[in-house]
Amino acid sequence: MYLSFFGLNEKPFAITPDPRYLFLSERHSEALAHLIYGVTEAGGFIQLTGEIGTGKTTIIRSLLSRTPANSEVALILNPRVNAAEFLLTLCEELGIGVPDSSVNSVKDLVDVLSRYLLRAHAAGRRVVLVVDEAQNLALDTLEQIRLLTNLETETQKLLQIILIGQPELKEMLATGELRPLAQRMTGRYHLAPLSRAESAAYVRHRMRVAGSVHPVFSNGALAELHHRSQGIPRLINIMADRALLGAFTLDRHTVNAALQRRAASEVLGRRLMPRWLPWAGVALAAIMVAFVFWFLRTSTATSARLTSPPAVAPE
Repeated sequence: MYLSFFGLNEKPFAITPDPRYLFLSERHSEALAHLIYGVTEAGGFIQLTGEIGTGKTTIIRSLLSRTPANSEVALILNPRVNAAEFLLTLCEELGIGVPDSSVNSVKDLVDVLSRYLLRAHAAGRRVVLVVDEAQNLALDTLEQIRLLTNLETETQKLLQIILIGQPELKEMLATGELRPLAQRMTGRYHLAPLSRAESAAYVRHRMRVAGSVHPVFSNGALAELHHRSQGIPRLINIMADRALLGAFTLDRHTVNAALQRRAASEVLGRRLMPRWLPWAGVALAAIMVAFVFWFLRTSTATSARLTSPPAVAPE
């Protein structure tokens, strides 16, 4: 709707992942480096956590596009399954044929997977399992995943496992039942939200990729956008898109702080006050306190002069 109005070729803040819009902040680059290390080096588990909308899916897609030629990656996006279903999904992702008689047998599925991993190792291929939304895994499934790391040769693990999830995943792995799994973690990384400078760079990057040649978001709007989104990329996308629509409706080619705040209010479903308003209230309260103090001090001094007896001149 607003594309031609702002000179854009496409919507810059679509929430669906697109490699062309990939913006690797310092935090995202570090997270990707941890995962690439997990793909290329032998080990147990790699854990990546982050709040909803911080870009974990973007990191996964970036990882899949950068895996070495000798690597096979099995990506499981829906881990709400039992142990047998999980193993069957893993086999399907790797293209392993499973006899019908073995579909519901954990032992048979592990045997099929073990033979495949040994053949892959002999051929010089590395097999990596990436589990997204891993905080949704059942305890028995997590235990089965831990047991998969027992598949090894005398010198190397046959399967590298990367668990990606929300912060609850860290809490799960800290429980007594799962400590054996946590002890096999060879790398942990928590993906934090974008900083204020990174948020601004993120918005400008996406606008530029979409075809923008002139600044659309003012510095005040960018500061407001970071403050309201708390640096979470998914929220930045939704709020920035709503701001562009609002500017188009008002026939404005620039998004200022007030317009961005209004857009954030619509997204969050509540009225938002200007960021300076609380500070103005504090300043006003301080002025009032100072005035009252001055008034009381002045009144006390005046009263003292009026009530004190007149001085008597010496004879």
